[in-house]
Amino acid sequence: MKKNVLAGLLCLAFGITATAQKLDKFGADLAKKSVMGKEIRVPYTDLTSYFGFIKPGSKPDEVKGGKKMYYIYVWVPVAAPEIGIRMISPVPDSVKPSEKDYQSADYTANAADTKSFFDTWVTFERADGILKIEDVAAKAKSASWTKIESNDDSGEMPAQPSGSKYNSLMRITSDTSNPTKSLVMGLYRIGFTTYKTGEVQGSFLAQLGAPIKLPGVQVAVNPADIVKK
Repeated sequence: MKKNVLAGLLCLAFGITATAQKLDKFGADLAKKSVMGKEIRVPYTDLTSYFGFIKPGSKPDEVKGGKKMYYIYVWVPVAAPEIGIRMISPVPDSVKPSEKDYQSADYTANAADTKSFFDTWVTFERADGILKIEDVAAKAKSASWTKIESNDDSGEMPAQPSGSKYNSLMRITSDTSNPTKSLVMGLYRIGFTTYKTGEVQGSFLAQLGAPIKLPGVQVAVNPADIVKK
């Protein structure tokens, strides 16, 4: 009898783990509707995905407020009415990179590690004064950055293998009357770390979505890799 109960609990635990990281389509706030008390969003028309992996002991791009920060630089070629950012760790087994997606070399080298993950905490910032792609390589490292939004935990995101909903999501609607919230053409960066002071390690998927096509959007961990095409 005890064996049957134990087997049932193990199957239940496995079922929870297997389904916890299922990632739904990324929907926009614009044109959001409420149907019978449930929010209905149209999926973002433009979706850029970055698959990455942080190895234990990796040097961060910056230490800010005692936290080890890592950055993903994004060139946004046109003004956007809305931008959504979400990050999930570890990368769900159900999500695989396509040819158009960005993958870091560390992600490719550690694809077999599906267990390591971290409690994501993300920010979205815009570089002050970088409005031409030709200026990115020379000015990105010394630029001042304006914080647009940040997020720690989102109830919309799937739970992590621990069972906690510690993945992150944010949607920013452009406000042309507010320079901080105006999503103009320029250089942006997604900053990420872990909520608690400590090591960031494991795989992650970062996605940037927009309700319109952003022709020429580019993503790189090194701003020098963002070049005019």
